[in-house]
Amino acid sequence: MPMQAHEIETLLRETFPDAVIEVSGDDGVHMAAMVIDESFRGKNRVQQQRAVYAALKGKMDGSNGELHALALTTKAPG
Repeated sequence: MPMQAHEIETLLRETFPDAVIEVSGDDGVHMAAMVIDESFRGKNRVQQQRAVYAALKGKMDGSNGELHALALTTKAPG
């Protein structure tokens, strides 16, 4: 079953409670998320994105994942 934006935000909020999080997309399969969190400071983009994928708790894993594509923007607060 495809994931909705609010479900993705809820999962991300568990790991990044103080982050600015914006999730968009309307087909439930191809979504975009922006996560701005202090925990990203000093980490490279790959490390930041791995942290976001880990927060999704396997929802993107393999062909059986509920979420097939997530365009990510991650950064520390300016």
